[in-house]
This record gives sequence, C-alpha cells and structure tokens, in this order.
Amino acid sequence: MTATDSLLAVSLSGVRKSFGDKTVLDRVDLEIRRGEFVVLLGPSGTGKTTLLRLLLGQERPDDGEILVPRQRTVVYQEPRLVPSKRALSNVVLGQPRTRQVTEDGRRALDEVDLADKHRAWPATLSGGEAQRVALARALVREPELLLLDEPFAALDALTRLRMQDLVGELVARHRPAVLLVTHDVDEAVRLADRVLVLRDGRFTRDLGIDLPRPRDRTDPATLRHRTTLLAELGVRSNPSEESHVRHD
Repeated sequence: MTATDSLLAVSLSGVRKSFGDKTVLDRVDLEIRRGEFVVLLGPSGTGKTTLLRLLLGQERPDDGEILVPRQRTVVYQEPRLVPSKRALSNVVLGQPRTRQVTEDGRRALDEVDLADKHRAWPATLSGGEAQRVALARALVREPELLLLDEPFAALDALTRLRMQDLVGELVARHRPAVLLVTHDVDEAVRLADRVLVLRDGRFTRDLGIDLPRPRDRTDPATLRHRTTLLAELGVRSNPSEESHVRHD
C-alpha cells in the first residue's frame, strides 16, 4: 500500500471471482481501516468464504486488485488444535521456540483467561476453551488483519456470548483490522463497527453501527439496526423477540 493508504488494512478494487459458470464475487470493492471491526453477513453460498480465502491468499481473483497486510491470521469455526501438542505449544505453533516466544504464548493464554491451562491437552479442553486457545494462537502473532470464520457457531449460547465479549475486548486492546463472517444478526450488531451484507456477488448493504459498548440488545437503536439487517436478508422480525435470530 502507498503512504496515502496508511490507515487502510484492506483494499479490494473490482474483485471478481468465478467457479465455472457461477460468478461468486462480481467486481466488489471493499476497504477496512486499521482497528476497524467489520462483520460480513449473507445467505449461504454467496461468497463469504471465498472472500476470506482471497484475503488469506488461498485463492486468486479472476480480476481486480487485493491489497492486504503481510501479517494476517484466521480463526475458524473449529479450533483446529494439534491433538499431540499441549495448549501452549498450540499457541506458538510454527514459531521458533525461544524464551521470548514462550513468554508471548503464556501472555496470550493469560489474555484469554487460560493461564492455568498452558500444559493441558486439547482433548481435555471444553469447546469454549479450545476456541480461546485458537484465538490466543491468532493474536500472539500481533496480526494487522484478523479473519474470523464463524468462530462461535459451534458453541452453546452462553459460551458464545462470553466469547463475543472476549473477542471485543481483545480487538479493542490489540487493534487489528477484523473481518468476521457470521450468520447471526445479533452477533453482528453486538460487535461491529460496520456490517456488510453480501448477496448475489455484491455488497447490498454497508451499515455503520456507531453505538457505545457494551451494547444493550434491547436498546431501540440496537433493535433498529437489527431490523434493518434482517429486512436486508429477507427476514421479517418482531423487534421485541428475545431469541437470537440466525439466517442460514
């Protein structure tokens, strides 16, 4: 990126990606600023995962330009821990085993409230604990871009809320640019600075959410954003309902 782009972590211009006769991304433009938390919503099969793979360099666009920082990490729906390595070894996986790296790994585990689990085997961890190890592994590398691919989807409702709070706190502390893919509208409104809706290969909504944190899901402004996003996804909603609504 040029000096004029110093506040940008991600820049996509005219990006197109097709698989056979199906155009998944149709000349999309996207900018994400450093420290900005962006959430991507959309029906299944609309290109959300393809976009993540492009940002990771796992796919190449058919056309257009993608600029991303060199230092980027990803957390998936499954923790993807190595079963034969303890928690700390999973956090520093792939890094040289120096004293500094070990200290950084312990500090990362402490940040996700797992300091006492540094010698635990993955099989002994709960789902939420394993996902926190995966988050520590991503953040210990101090990424400029953090990609989150439905990281809370497999967790129970209470653990999901706690993980959302934890991710929000850690992102505020480390200040990477974030792109979170989710189907959960409530999750999007709870965490995002901006919410994008991807449909038919294009962004159909770019909604800024300028609300103080922590966010009260019963607040009228929160409910308005929720209703707007559900309508964009083709879902009618009763704003007073209490349950989480997902669009799968």
